[in-house]
Amino acid sequence: KRHAIFPSMVVQMAAIGEETGKMDAMLEKVAEFYEDEVEASIKSLTSIVEPIMMIFVGGLVGFIIIALYMPMFALFDKIK
Repeated sequence: KRHAIFPSMVVQMAAIGEETGKMDAMLEKVAEFYEDEVEASIKSLTSIVEPIMMIFVGGLVGFIIIALYMPMFALFDKIK
C-alpha cells in the first residue's frame, strides 16, 4: 500500500506496532530513525557551509586590507 503522506517505512512500522500491540515502541523507533537522519543532514550541511564561510570571510578581510592600503600606495606614488 502506498500512502501520499507517510513514507512506506512509517506505515509498515505502524502496522507492525498495531499487530504486536507495541505501537509506542515502534513509533519511538521511527522517531529515533528520523532524529538520526536529521543529525546526519545537519552534519553534512555544516561540513559544506563551513569552508564556504571561511572563503567568504577571508575574501572580506582581503578586500578590507586592500581598501586600506591602496590609498597609501597611491599617496606614496604621488610623493615620488
